[in-house]
Amino acid sequence: MKKACEILGISVRSLQRWRQPETIEDKRKGSSIFPSNKISEIERQRILKVLSSAEFRDKTPHQIVAELADQGKYLASEASMYRILKEVGQNTHRQDSNPKKHQKPTELVATDANQIWTWDITYLPSATKGSFFYLYMVMDLYSRKVVAWQVHDREDATLASEVIREACYQEGVAREQLVLHSDNGSPMKGATMLATLQQLGVMPSFSRPHVSNDNPYSESLFKTLKYRPWYPHRPFQCVSEAREWVEGFVQWYNFEHRHSKLEYVTPNERHTGQDKAILANRRAVYQRARQKQPERWSGQTRQWATTVAVTLNKHRTSKAEKSAA
Repeated sequence: MKKACEILGISVRSLQRWRQPETIEDKRKGSSIFPSNKISEIERQRILKVLSSAEFRDKTPHQIVAELADQGKYLASEASMYRILKEVGQNTHRQDSNPKKHQKPTELVATDANQIWTWDITYLPSATKGSFFYLYMVMDLYSRKVVAWQVHDREDATLASEVIREACYQEGVAREQLVLHSDNGSPMKGATMLATLQQLGVMPSFSRPHVSNDNPYSESLFKTLKYRPWYPHRPFQCVSEAREWVEGFVQWYNFEHRHSKLEYVTPNERHTGQDKAILANRRAVYQRARQKQPERWSGQTRQWATTVAVTLNKHRTSKAEKSAA
């Protein structure tokens, strides 16, 4: 044993102590040095009392230290306050009121043309540095048809009202027939536009404040417009040139573009109800083809079914609602 201890570099006495575990005790001393800036328990309770007070419980530590400093007081740093709140599980919600709930957007459903329109304004590049042309465009939700558009050199509520008035006249919209959806821009929510809608008997609908995706159909239309292969790679030289280009786009979009969301009929065909006959004819063609060569079909033929309803801002069904259904 002695020789083994010599090889290991330990004493026989140490080995004997190790063989008696009931007597082993860690004699090492921990650090006796405490940070000079450590918050005492009394200070900690005082800080927690202030953080939970009616004056400060709905504010962040960053706001609290600023207000305390304005009052000539200092309790602790923001980091210390956050640490104390975390220790007591109050770093997320301390106010009496319930957390703010996000409001769902209004769900709008169109089952025919001229029930719901969406509209917006987008910029078109101008040759004059710092200036733009403004495209006002109105689209029918059900058919995706562009029912009105104008290009001007400014964004103006009166001009916007003229676009809507012209569209209602051209489409023969009756009072209380139409809902007009838009975002929260000043031309959309201004007194001029609201007065026009009241005169026309059109019901306004708006996106939620500070929400960018409550008007997706108009946004998608503008994306289609600006990503066309023939979209100019240089600015428009004048407003007439911009109008001429948009007129060509609208002609193509309404009368030639086979829309993927409309079973590849054009927006005008959908708007005028021609899509039903077109899709019925396609179904008949497929049925005849299957009867002629049934071996080529392993399942059902394509139905070419028209979409009965189009929903703007469709609400998602929760798991609880699905299980209850």
